[in-house]
Amino acid sequence: MAWTGRLWRLAVMLCISVGAFATRAAYLWDEARWWFITDLALGVLSYIVIWWRRSHPVPVTTFTNIVTIMSSSSLGPGILAMVSLSTRRRWREIIPQAVLSVGAGIIALEFFATPTEASDPVIVQYTVTVVATAAMVAWGLYIGSRRELLASWRARALASEAEQQAKVMQARSLERARIAREMHDILAHRISAMSMSAGALAYRSDLSGEQIRETAQTIQETSHLALTELREVLGVLREGPGDATPEEPQGVPDLSALIEEARRLGMRVESRCDIDVTSLSPAISRTLYRCVQEALTNARRHSPSAPVTMHIRGGPDHGVDLLVENPLPLSMGSSRPTPGFGLVGLAERVELHGGRQSVTVSEDKRFLLHVWLPWQS
Repeated sequence: MAWTGRLWRLAVMLCISVGAFATRAAYLWDEARWWFITDLALGVLSYIVIWWRRSHPVPVTTFTNIVTIMSSSSLGPGILAMVSLSTRRRWREIIPQAVLSVGAGIIALEFFATPTEASDPVIVQYTVTVVATAAMVAWGLYIGSRRELLASWRARALASEAEQQAKVMQARSLERARIAREMHDILAHRISAMSMSAGALAYRSDLSGEQIRETAQTIQETSHLALTELREVLGVLREGPGDATPEEPQGVPDLSALIEEARRLGMRVESRCDIDVTSLSPAISRTLYRCVQEALTNARRHSPSAPVTMHIRGGPDHGVDLLVENPLPLSMGSSRPTPGFGLVGLAERVELHGGRQSVTVSEDKRFLLHVWLPWQS
């Protein structure tokens, strides 16, 4: 496409130069042969100089304007130089060159015109010169405006594409984080339970055969539940919208089963729930369930034999408070435990619903988890 445009411009320049030179070639050959040769020489030089019109627009246009005074064959490059300069849309460059172009035309008509050219009325000649210069400037301004418009469209398209790509990447990142939180919430609880039961088999040599069978059965049931829940999550990820009816999400009413399972695994859990779950937002109910699940998982991982106390209280006017506490293991002392991925993900989930989470260690070396959530999400 670039070479096609160059050839087209060269063809137009040649047509203009040949047409202008042909009107006076016979007269110059007969009456002023030196002028004939000079005209052609300046024309060839103009065709060479015109290739630098973009890197040096003002000098090239100045040169072509001056040589057109004596050289009709340089008229093609002169027009192209003036149009090219005007595409830059810089009036401090255009106005001086337009004045020079009109002045060069007038000088050529006054001192270098052939008898045939001089026979036309002066007012007509001057008018044609001014109109031709104005037309060159107008055409150049139009081309420059069009180029600028196309460039702005390209820039907008690139910016829009980059913005869309950024949104896609952000959506993917958020989706990965959501999946990671969901997988952690579901699997960490089950896996920690299996680890606790397996640890009992490894370190308790005084277990009877019946106790070993019960512990092994607990590990089997817990692993089966973990696999089932994992398949459910993966199934939801594979399904498109409307492929299947989603199951009712777990919430506060399901906490009794969760706590009973923890007790069955050997944990000592004391729980109390003083809220009316009928008017509680489903999203808040599900978040509370995940908070309790993570708190039990955390306690089982760090203090498996320590008692856990849990209290849920609140109402529509004050929101919901979840308080979970358990003694720290002796090896941890009074230092604040480093939050793992579970607590970090839990904090993100709580903040997503406009809530707050705090993790502290009391003076009597008890781990305290406090979560506040609004009644309605």
